[in-house]
Amino acid sequence: MKLTTKGLIIRQQTIGESDTLVTLLTGDYGLVRAFVRRAKSIKSQNLSATSLFVYGEFSLYRGRDAYVIDSAEPIEIFFELRSDIERLSLAQYFAQLAYFLSAEEQPAPDTLRLLLNALHLLCKGEKDCKIIKAACEMRMLCLGGFMPDVLACADCGAYEDERMVFDIDEGCIYCDSCKNESAAAVPMSVITAIRYICLADLKKVFSFNLSDENLATLSDLCEKYMYSHIDSKLTTLEFYKSLIK
Repeated sequence: MKLTTKGLIIRQQTIGESDTLVTLLTGDYGLVRAFVRRAKSIKSQNLSATSLFVYGEFSLYRGRDAYVIDSAEPIEIFFELRSDIERLSLAQYFAQLAYFLSAEEQPAPDTLRLLLNALHLLCKGEKDCKIIKAACEMRMLCLGGFMPDVLACADCGAYEDERMVFDIDEGCIYCDSCKNESAAAVPMSVITAIRYICLADLKKVFSFNLSDENLATLSDLCEKYMYSHIDSKLTTLEFYKSLIK
């Protein structure tokens, strides 16, 4: 079986002395694991085209245990990520999150598009990393099947209140009157931002602003909501957080 597809390399593992096993996030086939034979050889034609965070067009054939990359043509290599350890570590976190939330043989065009847009913003360096992180985190969870119910209060149906509660465990919101006492109330502007992230067009999902205080609240909520659905310690996130302390 042979196929050609466009994808982003989100994982890379050395196998033996010269081979590499990569994981592609593709729009057509979701996650695709593929070997790159003699990838570590300086003479390899696929050396630069099969590195981490390369987006390209790949020709693959089916091997015994996984696909094998026959040829690769890079489209975007996101070179600027390598010049900023903070933004590189955030990109690595997004890649790990995409790995956990995607599946093999399940098309993932929107997840791929979201991740590519996030990488482009990280390379430009013009957008606050906290906005990129919160938006990519929450929208990727939505695409992975974990969209919270943020349209109205889960009890009374109120659309907005001066303060509302985002219930992390239940994945819904409550107005100040109906709130679960175990959950902390947050400003309406944070709820509005969560609604925007979940429902906006993908190309506009990062186009919002909050005060530093409210952005910190949003970032904390998105991260806690992520961990409520992913039962695994994300080493890339822990590393990123160690850099920004």
